Amino acid sequence: MIGFQPYETFQLLIESGGVERTNTLLVAACDAYARRGKPTAAETEQFTALATRLFPEAAPAARVKAATTLGRSEHLSAALEQLVTAHLGEDLADYIVTAPRLSEPTLLKLLADPAPHIGAAIARRGDLTAPVLARLFQMNSRKVYRALASNIAIVPRGPFLSALARSAQMDHQVAWSLAARGDFDCALLAPAFFDLTETDRLKVITAFARRETPNAPIRRTLEQLSVAMDELTRALMKLFSENRRPEVTRLLHQITGLDEVRCGQIAHDTSGAALFVVLRAFGCTAQTGLKVLIHATSHDEDRSPALAMFTRLFETVGVDAMAFLMSAWRGDVNLLELTRPQYQPFTPESRRTPQSASIPNPRLEEAIQALARFGTREAG
Repeated sequence: MIGFQPYETFQLLIESGGVERTNTLLVAACDAYARRGKPTAAETEQFTALATRLFPEAAPAARVKAATTLGRSEHLSAALEQLVTAHLGEDLADYIVTAPRLSEPTLLKLLADPAPHIGAAIARRGDLTAPVLARLFQMNSRKVYRALASNIAIVPRGPFLSALARSAQMDHQVAWSLAARGDFDCALLAPAFFDLTETDRLKVITAFARRETPNAPIRRTLEQLSVAMDELTRALMKLFSENRRPEVTRLLHQITGLDEVRCGQIAHDTSGAALFVVLRAFGCTAQTGLKVLIHATSHDEDRSPALAMFTRLFETVGVDAMAFLMSAWRGDVNLLELTRPQYQPFTPESRRTPQSASIPNPRLEEAIQALARFGTREAG
């Protein structure tokens, strides 16, 4: 049959023996099945009937050992998979992650009433079907969403994309995982901007380059204040050069309407990314904006590469886009509108002109270095 005594013989041994014999029979039968080549349908049916009878009669330790042994088989039916997962005990989560194959019925049964760590283990698999994914995304669990966010086999689109973007607003680890992915629109991480690393904050800003955005409610207010742009930039330069960041916080609170905690984060962000958003939203160009950034950013290292990068951002990121990003910080916009076709991110393949931005400009580099030296001297 499958390398061990006929089914009828096992039945007699079960009926005439005690728990110890049942334990031995169960482990031996599972080991024989796992070592067997591909069984016939009749053999699988007989073994399933036998295992279904033996598992409930065996001791807990024997069940775990038998399930672990049986789980190594490459030819498990859905019924046998469910026997394995029902009796693995503490090893279940590890098995879910490493098993080469688990059928949709088995995964859905596990998700019928799952513990969060089981849902998270399933979310790490690379062969999830749409019904299984739908069930996972319905779970209200940080562990599950963290696993989903880091699973590159899951394509973030449609309702799954929206669910991940919402989760990133509430869980910084989800935001970090999504920012590390090449297939996720980092613009959707705008509400989590201040939970991200410096590099990832720049990814969020870059995601708005040459991109249309919905109208932001704050835009009209910013346009009215932009007439005093020269006074604003001079005030910011003076305050930053004197390291009066609490006063910068109060000034930003007055002109942006953002809460003071958020304005404090902007004022103390020595990378310059958060301040760039505000400056660009007010309509600052590279000529004026870089002067403020020079005084606001760290003086501990050569800033020429960073300033060159901000110069390109001033050229490629629109005023309306940064107004929208700042509105996202205020909670005034529905960020998921960016998933609409008319607001899709710019892709280099669609145009040739952006490639010129990557060509070195010696004069620009010299100007940036001179500006950096000037800012350092004034700040000192």
